[in-house]
Amino acid sequence: MFTADVDGGTFRLRHAARADLPAMVQLLADDALGAGREAARDLEPYRRAFEAIQADPAHLLLVGEAVPPGKNAGPVVATFQLSFLPGISRQGAWRSQLEGVRVAASLRGQGIGKLMVGWAVQESRSRGCTLMQLTTHKSRSAAHRFYEQLGFEASHVGMKLAL
Repeated sequence: MFTADVDGGTFRLRHAARADLPAMVQLLADDALGAGREAARDLEPYRRAFEAIQADPAHLLLVGEAVPPGKNAGPVVATFQLSFLPGISRQGAWRSQLEGVRVAASLRGQGIGKLMVGWAVQESRSRGCTLMQLTTHKSRSAAHRFYEQLGFEASHVGMKLAL
């Protein structure tokens, strides 16, 4: 799908495989918020969600690998989900929703997140989306700065209801 040279090798973005789930869950759990809501000891709910995402062409689940020089594959070091949503508002515009963007802590600051979001923006444009949206927890000030540097604006107030 996408490759880029990074320190120590190549970053490769690809569609997630079921075998990637443990690494993906570990990435999601690797911060204060994720540690409290992700449960890697039981992967069955993640497997069900993975199958539903894979079955629907309006959703993409991607992982990034750090491929060492001379190798064909490497460990999963990043992940995100990209969904494409039709809407009546904005004159029937399509929008994309970016979710669960994570990069391994040891690789943050090397531009991997920027590469992933850039790919997601291009993919969204190629599918006719006129808007990309995401949510990020209000406590994630570093994430806010990251997305603002990429051109995102905090234009709305998001609300959630736990069910």
